[in-house]
Amino acid sequence: MMSWTIYLLIPIALAIVGGVLILGLVNLASGGSPARSQKLMQMRVLFQFLAIVLVMVTIYFMGS
Repeated sequence: MMSWTIYLLIPIALAIVGGVLILGLVNLASGGSPARSQKLMQMRVLFQFLAIVLVMVTIYFMGS
């Protein structure tokens, strides 16, 4: 179970965080809607939180 989480879910979670970050930066740099930039950055923070929780749960179960 843990190898599945480590090798599949964690990289997917990190890719999502990176993708949302890049989308937000591109929108900001191109002079897009400030409301959209704000929404993308809020989504990034949420996805970062979920990725950190996933990593911490994985580390916890690896130690057990």
